[in-house]
Amino acid sequence: MGEILLVIDAGTTSTRAMLFAPDGRCLGAQAADLTQSYPAPGRVEHDAAEIWEKTRDCTAAMVEHAGGADRIAAIGITNQRETVVFWDRTTGEPLAPAIVWQDRRTAETCRALKDAGEEPGVQARTGLLLDPYFSATKIAWGLREWPQVRAAGDRLAVGTVESWLVWKLTANASQGGTHVTDATNASRTLLMGLGSGQWDDGLLALFDVPRAVLPAIVDSAGEIGRTTAFGGSIPICGLAGDQQAATIGQACLQPGMTKATFGTGAFVLTQYGDRLPASRNRLLATVAWQIAGKRAYALEGSVFVAGSLMQWLRDAVGLIGAAGDSEALARSVADNGGVYLVPALAGLGAPYWQPDARATLTGLSFGATRAHIVRAALEAMAHQAHDLKRAFAADGADWSRLRIDGGMVANDWMAQDLADMLGIPVERPAFVETTALGAAMLAGVGCGMFETLAQAAAMRGAVTTFTPAIDDATRERRLTGWTDAVRRTLAG
Repeated sequence: MGEILLVIDAGTTSTRAMLFAPDGRCLGAQAADLTQSYPAPGRVEHDAAEIWEKTRDCTAAMVEHAGGADRIAAIGITNQRETVVFWDRTTGEPLAPAIVWQDRRTAETCRALKDAGEEPGVQARTGLLLDPYFSATKIAWGLREWPQVRAAGDRLAVGTVESWLVWKLTANASQGGTHVTDATNASRTLLMGLGSGQWDDGLLALFDVPRAVLPAIVDSAGEIGRTTAFGGSIPICGLAGDQQAATIGQACLQPGMTKATFGTGAFVLTQYGDRLPASRNRLLATVAWQIAGKRAYALEGSVFVAGSLMQWLRDAVGLIGAAGDSEALARSVADNGGVYLVPALAGLGAPYWQPDARATLTGLSFGATRAHIVRAALEAMAHQAHDLKRAFAADGADWSRLRIDGGMVANDWMAQDLADMLGIPVERPAFVETTALGAAMLAGVGCGMFETLAQAAAMRGAVTTFTPAIDDATRERRLTGWTDAVRRTLAG
């Protein structure tokens, strides 16, 4: 067996392959951008064929970089969650665009189900809320609206992105691929019973999703299949949704430990151990991982817009030339000048769950400059995190320390602002690609390189800690202004 772990990290805006040594060193990476399509307001789509082709090419480059397939001990896969792919089991080709997690086309369906009183029962069974964010209504929409999907009949396979990639990796000329999903991804569909870890007949009936199109639910670690696509037989030994993988990569393995990933969106998970979380404050309960049939759970808060706000400021509005410009602009002014930006560009996630909300920019005056607006955008990250912290505390899961990762946290100003506004230490690892690292840790456990995740956690490495440096009065003034801005946003 080889000694290198290969990770496929299929994200929202890019896909990449990365190589890891058992001590956590990154030995190489290859990435490719993904095309996002916006065919109508509220709709977001990917080309599943592009996801596969670019993932395959990046992975092939890393296998070659490693010295060949025999140098790879195992593959771990982590992925954008909730995004749905429809494909033909016979041809192995997509039947329709992939519906991305950010897509809001099923908002009316979710509203109707809420009005019918279905949300309490759905939350009790799944730990989730009725929102177009999750997969079930996306699957139902595709089955109802796309004739080619309906016409596929027994040939139809449906799954999230890791399921699609496993199928393509394990398929060959003589047979179709392995149709599986791991428990972390299954727990994001609105179709899996959180306690049972299985597809729920009542939920399948509620959303009108046939069981036959869905993958089998498997562990997050262990040999899931093998690929011969890269010149040898390599086992696939780790699967997890990106936020669960980041939780593992941040070594949040004990109850109460909390991580926040600031990528396209922002996602906070607090480890719950083997207890089933139950939120009274519109947070989500989810599977953190499943190994040897045993599930660990987490409580989650999801913010839909984080890094994508910087992308919007750069590409659509032209306020910054590059994402990195935001830090210098934020430092160039003493404060936000009374300007607040509520980034509801894709609705508001936790704890509000208002899919129809739209972004607002308030507090503008002739004294406001580009720097104030960009600073307000960065401050929104800490403001949204504070809203979540308050909800977690109300559910009895307050944070004493926050471990952060994702592309945005390379910004030292933002990391310090999080510590200041949350009033707790904020810890940033030297290697911030913890989503990929978590997938490597799972693959390492799955192939026997490590006995446990706790042993694999040595891969995490060094950290930098940011501690609060503002007074309570300054913090409260900012939070009061933010609360007012959110109130205006929700009022429409």
